[in-house]
Amino acid sequence: MTFEEIVNQIKIKFEEDFLIKINENQIQPSIEISPSNLVELCSFLKSDKSLYFDQLSCITAIDNGLEQNTFDLIYHFNSILKEHFLTLKTTIPRSFGNNELPVIDSVSSIWRTADWHEREAYDLMGIRFENHPDLRRILLPNDWEGYPLRKDYKEQEVYHDLKVKY
Repeated sequence: MTFEEIVNQIKIKFEEDFLIKINENQIQPSIEISPSNLVELCSFLKSDKSLYFDQLSCITAIDNGLEQNTFDLIYHFNSILKEHFLTLKTTIPRSFGNNELPVIDSVSSIWRTADWHEREAYDLMGIRFENHPDLRRILLPNDWEGYPLRKDYKEQEVYHDLKVKY
């Protein structure tokens, strides 16, 4: 199935303004959606028999900096059976209400592999995934301060009496 055919299937299922942007003229075409539509769209992508995106291969988090005050999340889906792929993008604010961490719904109930991808984004970027079954650090120690891939990250001088900053 081509990118255009996949987009048409999504348009048939959802309202016209469901897709924020369609980026066709890229090496890897993508669609952009509101974060509030993420779980609904992902459920459809996996359950629709013509699409059947059975694999979430990667979630990439991008810090757009303090000027834009947002994070981008890029999801890469594959259908092993149907032999097609899709890239999905959504943008979230750097903070959410009284919580200083950005928040988005987890898709780990749809694809189990999201568990590890979301934990990595949490650990390194500080993005909180609502309804994640076990959201805790995966690469850094539990008592590590901050999120090292953020553009505003301040490196610790010392960690457990070990000099960190060189």
